[in-house]
Amino acid sequence: MQSDRPTRAAASAASRPVGRGPKVRAAVLAATLTELAETGYAALTVDNVAQRAGVHKTTVYRRWQDRETLVVAALTEHIAADIPIPDTGAVETDLRLLARGLIGWATSPSGRAVLSVMLSDAIRLPEVAEARRHIFEDRVRRAAPVIVRAVERGELPGGTDPAEVVRTLAAPVYFQLLITGEPLDEAAADRAARIALAAARATP
Repeated sequence: MQSDRPTRAAASAASRPVGRGPKVRAAVLAATLTELAETGYAALTVDNVAQRAGVHKTTVYRRWQDRETLVVAALTEHIAADIPIPDTGAVETDLRLLARGLIGWATSPSGRAVLSVMLSDAIRLPEVAEARRHIFEDRVRRAAPVIVRAVERGELPGGTDPAEVVRTLAAPVYFQLLITGEPLDEAAADRAARIALAAARATP
């Protein structure tokens, strides 16, 4: 009887439905982002995502009804992707590190995948448009404390709008990334930080 226990345990484990755990969910969403980065939204299929994640496509369909809901889930999950929020004690260095973190994300495989969807015809889907709005609002919300602390330290004028400063910081980065195609490096990040800081200090 004792020798039969491992066999029974293995059979029980094998009989459990596939795709019920957080590891499988994470694998599928990561595979979705990778597929988006490599093939784009138009060419993305649930079959390819499932194959990359190492699961059967029925596992995917148990959680997400179609390609669109899968993509929205992957984008929404990515909202929590880490962009370090610095706290160096000086707004100039905080903004510089914040810009470098943004560039690091935007040029990473997952960041490129997210941005490729934002610029594709998928944005016509209300769910994808809403996910985009949440992503950028979350970026602003996460970075706002950098500006709030600078105001409290007297480095920026009282009444400075944190959201406006963060948008001013991000604007040159996205302009180079999406319009001019110029290299995004530390020099670009530092330049964006200087622009944002000058604009914040000039606020009446």
